[in-house]
Amino acid sequence: MEKIFFESWESLIRTSVITILAYVTLIVMLRVSGKRTLAKMNAFDFIVTVALGSTLATVALNKSVPLTDGALAFFLLIFLQYVITWLSVRVKAVQTIVTGTPSLLLYKGKLLDEVMKKERITTEEIFAKARAEGFSTLDEIDAMVMETTGDITIMSAAKSAGTDTLENVRHFTEMEKKRGTVINGT
Repeated sequence: MEKIFFESWESLIRTSVITILAYVTLIVMLRVSGKRTLAKMNAFDFIVTVALGSTLATVALNKSVPLTDGALAFFLLIFLQYVITWLSVRVKAVQTIVTGTPSLLLYKGKLLDEVMKKERITTEEIFAKARAEGFSTLDEIDAMVMETTGDITIMSAAKSAGTDTLENVRHFTEMEKKRGTVINGT
């Protein structure tokens, strides 16, 4: 209990040096790994970010973890994220597992209540997003999509018959069939 506030100058110097070196190592590895590592987060990216932060804290404060072990952990986490994202752009099943699929919350001014319940989105959140984007009524909105990052995207009245940006959105095809329209104007 005697070392609550101060252990030794050696401990403070070690923590300072190791933290700075670990931080620089992490920054270099993140820059080398590319922009995708630092992109807007989905659940997978969030987990990697938390793991990197936890590893940095462990390396900085745990005297039994050498800097090289921490650097290896950084490398492995970033390398695994690189491999998973590389696979996700080449294998559709991996992409679906890693990023999920966007969900249609509103279509042609009509709220999709079951989808909203599943995504845990309230009507008030829909109205707030519509107001924030300058809409006074939901009838002005063709589609509202919950993206895989958790963001909500609003598409106002379509300027053309094409709907290609909505094709991978969950529930879009069902809504189009109910309306009796044809996807992509074909």
